[in-house]
Amino acid sequence: MAPLTLRQCLKQLTRRLARSGVYFGHGTDNAGDEAAALLWHVCGLAPQVSARTLNRRLRAAERQGLELLLRRRVQERVPLAYLMGYTWFAGLKFQVDPTVLIPRSPIAELIEQRFAPWIEAQRVRRIVDIGTGSGCIAIACARAFPKAQVDAVDIDPAALAVTERNIRAHRLKQRVRPVLSNHFDALRAQAYDIIVSNPPYVGRREMAGLPAEYRHEPRHALAAGGTGLDSVRVILAEAARYLRAGGILILEVGNTERAVRRHYPHWPFTWLQFARGGGGVLMLTREQLEAVPAPERTRA
Repeated sequence: MAPLTLRQCLKQLTRRLARSGVYFGHGTDNAGDEAAALLWHVCGLAPQVSARTLNRRLRAAERQGLELLLRRRVQERVPLAYLMGYTWFAGLKFQVDPTVLIPRSPIAELIEQRFAPWIEAQRVRRIVDIGTGSGCIAIACARAFPKAQVDAVDIDPAALAVTERNIRAHRLKQRVRPVLSNHFDALRAQAYDIIVSNPPYVGRREMAGLPAEYRHEPRHALAAGGTGLDSVRVILAEAARYLRAGGILILEVGNTERAVRRHYPHWPFTWLQFARGGGGVLMLTREQLEAVPAPERTRA
């Protein structure tokens, strides 16, 4: 592949990715967007480029770098974000590597809206992100709520090392605290206005059918037992004890939504809608959680 301009290169790269059979779903959902992200990365360009930039010639070193990354993307099915070492979430740039999931949650849209209308932004002072991974949700929340302290919780020390790098990169060491914990275990008597979580929620059958790209992500951050509810059960059982009055729980369960509805048929979930697509995210207030009978909250 030796196009003369970036514009020509982009067209060829889009065609090659579209024909390759790779899976799009780790930050992009189509060949054109992924081709642009890859090309901009190799050429060191900002996400938005001018028509004049697209008319410049591709350099030999850029062609070589592009072919190397494209080969790994197609032959090894490595997600693009891992090849680049970063991705974007809620308009912010985050470092990623294979010790953390690639940020892609629709919760980004909620953060950009400061969780309106479910809570008054002015009252939010403490937030916890359970299963923080790269720290993207915790850091985006800190940016959206500049007066809030945020705890970024994960069970994996390797993931928290990535979280810490991203906290430093966003200059938020004074407001975002990485916490090594299995769910709420290390939080003790803390109380939060918002508990937000994108935990493992993939059941055994769904795990077996995932595209090859997912095999590059940490399995423990995806797999959650036979039905995908292992982590969800813990969060639903314990969240009320860690919420302030009027506080909210935002919990992503993805394709396990059907299992959640079946397992908790009488719970007053609000299932949230997203303008940019995605779903499987529920909301509960502390008061709704407390109204659920204790045996119903704690049953396996």
